[in-house]
Amino acid sequence: MEPVLIEARRLPEERRLRLTWSDGHVAEYSYDLLRGWCPCAGCQGHTGLDLRYLPTGKPVTIESIQPVGNYALSFAFSDGHGTGIYRYDFLREIESLAT
Repeated sequence: MEPVLIEARRLPEERRLRLTWSDGHVAEYSYDLLRGWCPCAGCQGHTGLDLRYLPTGKPVTIESIQPVGNYALSFAFSDGHGTGIYRYDFLREIESLAT
């Protein structure tokens, strides 16, 4: 069975997001990394192939976090962006970029 997310916690002083998974794994992501890897069609285009990092040029914060079904999260960023759906498997995939 695939691990599921059990907690998403904003760490505002550090400008990071901590995710805790059902398999005991814990990962942290900078807000800027999550914004830069936004998987939405507006940021990545409509093909869904070869996702790329798109820096915003200014620091952002995560204003809110919403679950999307039982498979993803959606973030509202301080720059007004909020259309990306971050699937759990995508978050685990980009974790290696967060270090």
